[in-house]
Amino acid sequence: MRTALGRFLQYLSVERNASDLTIKSYREDLTALIEYLTEARGGRCPRPGEITVLELRGYVGALHEAGYAPTTIARRLASLRSFFRFGQREGWVEVNPAKALRNPRKPRNLPHFLSSEELARLLAAPPSNTSMGLRDRAILETMYSAGLRVSEVVGLNQSDLDLCAEILRVRGKGRKERLAPIGSFAVRALQRWLEVRRLHASEPAGPNAPVFVNRFGRRLTTRSVARMLEKYLRTAGLDRRTTPHSLRHSFATHLLDRGADIRSVQELLGHKSLVTTQIYTHVSTASLRAVYEKAHPRAKPASERAR
Repeated sequence: MRTALGRFLQYLSVERNASDLTIKSYREDLTALIEYLTEARGGRCPRPGEITVLELRGYVGALHEAGYAPTTIARRLASLRSFFRFGQREGWVEVNPAKALRNPRKPRNLPHFLSSEELARLLAAPPSNTSMGLRDRAILETMYSAGLRVSEVVGLNQSDLDLCAEILRVRGKGRKERLAPIGSFAVRALQRWLEVRRLHASEPAGPNAPVFVNRFGRRLTTRSVARMLEKYLRTAGLDRRTTPHSLRHSFATHLLDRGADIRSVQELLGHKSLVTTQIYTHVSTASLRAVYEKAHPRAKPASERAR
């Protein structure tokens, strides 16, 4: 088993060009399995082809009993599947015993978001009498108005803006492009910022010019946006757990709370899967009840429906 592990790690390094950190993770995950099986078999380290699904289930059970997080267990299972898949290729095993193992359910924490009133306080926090204040307000307004990821907002170029049509071209995950509508508040904030923006000589001008730059005129980084948000959270006295991504969460939550259909929100967020968007359906019970009573023919007594 240890010889097979060495060959697998060499394969990751040479053929897959895996990073040192990735190789270290695989080594630790598979070494833990070897140690478990060696102890379970009375001190004898098994060959890869001898390992059964039942033994792997016992290993997963031991991880649960030891209190490992579901994400850690899922990662270790992924390591086992990759190892045995390589073993099939090399002829060590006929079938992949780890393929039958299911990942543990990961608890889905509801995303943190700000209320409409809290958003209004945050958006009003940047000063309107300085260039950096105008920039910061434009960033916050744009992120909330279009539900952008922080990487998407700092990646905006001049050619991505169509302020007359109130549309942005956004490059999201996997370089996928989408069109994102923005509201009049964001449009006005962007116009005011662009009037005072000054670019560094090293930055391209024209269509490829960065929309958001730092005080030296260079393209803004995601970390700079996070630091900027932290400052205004303190100013507005808002929850310090709030991150740039919380504005995206707030965007989706507020749309759904006000009756937007989930498919439209999926498109606006640029989600590939509807499942990803469904976590935002934690609308208030009162809102759900109001929709139900309005739409369902038997939600209210006939006397109330007749009014």
